[in-house]
Amino acid sequence: MTRQVFVGDVAIGGDAPVSIQSMSNIDTKNVQEVLRQIDEMRDAGCQIMRLAVPDIEAASAFGQIKGKSSLPLVADIHFDYRLAIIAMENGADKIRLNPGNIGGKENIKKVVDVAKERKIPIRIGVNSGSLERDILRKYGGVTARGMVESAQKNIDLLQEFNFDDIVVSLKASNPKLNFESYRMMSAGSQFPLHVGVTEAGTVENGKIKSAVGIGALLLLGIGDTIRVSLTGDPLNEIKVAKSILEAAGLHLSPIEMISCPTCGRTGVDLSKIAEEIEKAMKEIAEKRSQKGMRPLKVAVMGCEVNGPGEAKDADLGVACGKGKGVIFINGKIVKTVDERQIKSTILDMVEHYEEYI
Repeated sequence: MTRQVFVGDVAIGGDAPVSIQSMSNIDTKNVQEVLRQIDEMRDAGCQIMRLAVPDIEAASAFGQIKGKSSLPLVADIHFDYRLAIIAMENGADKIRLNPGNIGGKENIKKVVDVAKERKIPIRIGVNSGSLERDILRKYGGVTARGMVESAQKNIDLLQEFNFDDIVVSLKASNPKLNFESYRMMSAGSQFPLHVGVTEAGTVENGKIKSAVGIGALLLLGIGDTIRVSLTGDPLNEIKVAKSILEAAGLHLSPIEMISCPTCGRTGVDLSKIAEEIEKAMKEIAEKRSQKGMRPLKVAVMGCEVNGPGEAKDADLGVACGKGKGVIFINGKIVKTVDERQIKSTILDMVEHYEEYI
């Protein structure tokens, strides 16, 4: 089990659930727009928000944002140790920086002293695109071993001043390199890991790379907080992150729907039925979540091969035949309906499930 740190009121590491982070794509100096985006991200399920702090003006604006933010905030710092100190004095809940690129040990100590005083964790963010030159020469390019060595070197710089509230990330745009780096790091470290595939790309391609790179690690029990890095609206990052956690069994969706890929045996228009049910269930899922009702598993299956078994394993479901659907609740057949009635029947049973059982 990893050590536990707190980012505001969000625990990272230890026995805490895996949290979801993102980063604003708005200029930090645009205070009102950043605050608007933070609220949107919170409503979507984001738990921690990171802001770029490239200069003094942004560090000052950070304080204005922090005073009204609905989420804990991380200050993203590069090169200038003074920006880290100003951001912490302005309320940053965590700092993201690499001690090795903010000057000598005197500067590192200044940052550590403030972080200690205010109990602010520091994330060491190793990135495959910015490894130190000496490490690149040593390993002949970017390697997992080089990524881990870079992380450890930066950890040592902080621990030299007795600072242990550390989070580590080792991000690469290549999911395999990403996987190898995190797995190697986790084997020899107890620091919580911030997991993500950096520069994953647009939503279409990036969500696949992120699902592979992040999901593989989560299934091994590696990862304490995640960020999906996608080009464009960061709201998409939260949707994908939640889906990854749900698929890995680390986040319960109010309603989980499974459906078969269809084949030549399918006797109904299953694609249309499944898509319409999934779309319509989103509103029902939101209501169930708000009421604290238990999650449901809904199966929409297309034929008699796997359909009955999968439908019986779900809380409710349908196994379709030629132009009809056999409806199950808790493994028992309750009725058979015409193809045209499948959607409305399933949706009614999902919405009023507790009345049917």
